[in-house]
Amino acid sequence: MSDSLPTRETLLPYGKQWLEDDDIEAVINVLKSDFITQGPQIERFERKVAEYVGVKYAVAFCNGTAALHGACFAADIKPMDEVITTPVTFLASSNCVLYMGGKPVFADIDSQTYNLDPAQIEAKLTDRTKAIIAVDFTGQPAEMDRIEMIARDHGLTIIHDAAHSLGASYQGRKVGTFGDMTMFSFHPVKHITTGEGGMIVTDNEKLYKLLLLFRNHGMTRDAALLEKNDGPWYYEMQELGFNYRMTDIQAALGVSQMDKLDLFVARRREIAEHYNMAFGDMEGLIIPKQHEDANSSWHLYVLRFHLNQFKVGRKELFEALRAANIGVNVHYIPVYKQPYYQKHGYSETYCSNAESYYNTTISLPLFPKMTREDVESVIAAVLNVYEKYKA
Repeated sequence: MSDSLPTRETLLPYGKQWLEDDDIEAVINVLKSDFITQGPQIERFERKVAEYVGVKYAVAFCNGTAALHGACFAADIKPMDEVITTPVTFLASSNCVLYMGGKPVFADIDSQTYNLDPAQIEAKLTDRTKAIIAVDFTGQPAEMDRIEMIARDHGLTIIHDAAHSLGASYQGRKVGTFGDMTMFSFHPVKHITTGEGGMIVTDNEKLYKLLLLFRNHGMTRDAALLEKNDGPWYYEMQELGFNYRMTDIQAALGVSQMDKLDLFVARRREIAEHYNMAFGDMEGLIIPKQHEDANSSWHLYVLRFHLNQFKVGRKELFEALRAANIGVNVHYIPVYKQPYYQKHGYSETYCSNAESYYNTTISLPLFPKMTREDVESVIAAVLNVYEKYKA
């Protein structure tokens, strides 16, 4: 075979939004209205997500990181409190603990599902453990039944980081109904988008009110909460909050996108199945294993390589796919390996399964707007790279 590989004419990204005319029209309608920041679309979007998931309350934020920060505030994370989470996640899943002065504690992942291993959570428990941040990596729900049992036995708060898993389910229950609070993200590569945006859903009224307070400077006008009342104009700052509000422009887009969520998720599952069929029987490749109780919404498709069966390393495989205009990526570098964490107490942290996973993984493009030709071009590129570099 030739040393050069077939290439697409343009780069196929690993993720991308799908916006249609009705989405654009929804945004234009808000721009023509009286409210473009905090207006009626916020509540409408919150209600739509809460009803879809099946919970009482939802609080929209300007992005998913802000939503996680709000969840840590509502969970009363304080300096010296420890919060157990996974190292194989985006930085926000642990940074939100640092924002509150707490200490992230990294427990290793399950070698099959790549999610937080409940047994490793138990091994990391101390008398300072305050909460668990369980992440649904790639869209596959974590083992929430076991994690809830651990939390219940030890009096811990569960923050469910479901940035990857809107539309997924576990044991027949939709993601969003587990733990104390669940965070969804609406970044353009996620299942629906508001440009930037995030949301916390919960059934706990106390947490709901704290989240509302936190996203709006710690300020309230609720007469029932005021310590005094000077008149109709009166407001009070009762906590040190932030300006983490979503705009009506974003929320209107979210409302429109929610109508398409199930179709988007169905298409993601279809693409993942094509990949599984193409790569499932190939020696040296490991396709994503799905837990029997989980129904993933497939934010990412991660393909692992037995590198001892290839003539080159992961970097060369990655570069060969990029050279073929396949926008592969790597999700994620274990958080504790980042320079900031290394300089702030994590230089001795080591999670063997997380390290093994990181060193052997490549994420393939996966988003609902991919055409059949796009999917076939990814499969063809992987097969060509496989044939060229297999030992």
